[in-house]
Parts: sequence; structure tokens; C-alpha cells
Amino acid sequence: MAISLRSLVLTLAALTLLAGLALTTPVLAADADAGARDFKRRCAACHTIEAGERHRTGPNLAGLFSRQAGKAEGYRYSPGLAEADFTWDDERLDAWLEDPRKVIPKSKMVLKLRDAEQRANIIAYLREQLQ
Repeated sequence: MAISLRSLVLTLAALTLLAGLALTTPVLAADADAGARDFKRRCAACHTIEAGERHRTGPNLAGLFSRQAGKAEGYRYSPGLAEADFTWDDERLDAWLEDPRKVIPKSKMVLKLRDAEQRANIIAYLREQLQ
């Protein structure tokens, strides 16, 4: 049975799309409205999200998903985070929120969010707000 090039390309495209959805499903299924409430309760005392707002105890999160970790201009990071060599994505942010010092030892951030649903909701909220 011969498979046409078109069929092969369409199949590969569909598989790629499904793989991408599988990787992002926790955030897609998350509740951004609940994430807004969780962010205000758990994160807003230390972080701002609007571009141009000042840093607080933690850095302003505007542009979070498109910048290198530890590189928000004007914020003084712990040495480990300042030397980090990755860009934030959902998986890395989820691990960070669960236990920051497991991701970057000696990080300044001490808050741990053990609840996976709460982390997913906060990430969904940040994705929505930081577009």
C-alpha cells in the first residue's frame, strides 16, 4: 500500500498537534479565574504583572514567558537565578512554583505551592494576562 506524501505530511501534522495539546493540557484545562484569585492571595504581595510596574520583593512578571529566567531588567536576583540558562515555560514554572529551591538552590523565593491544580490555575492566569 503506497502512502502519498500529502497523507504522510497531514498525519505528521496531526500527530504534532496532538503531542502539543498533550503537553499543554493541564494549563488548557485550568481555570484562569481561579488562578486570578490564587495569584492575588499567594503571589501579588511580591509580584506585579503589568508592564512598567515596579518590582516588589519579587520581580515584575511582565514578559515572563518570553525572557530568560533571572533577567528582568532592574531586579536583583539571587546568584543562582541570575545565572540560570533557561526561558520560562509552563513545565519549568510549575516546578518552580511547587518548590523554587529544588529548581534553583538558594533562591530568594521561599513560597511553595504544593497543590497542582492551584499551580495550573495560576499559570493559566499568567498566560492569559501576559499575552
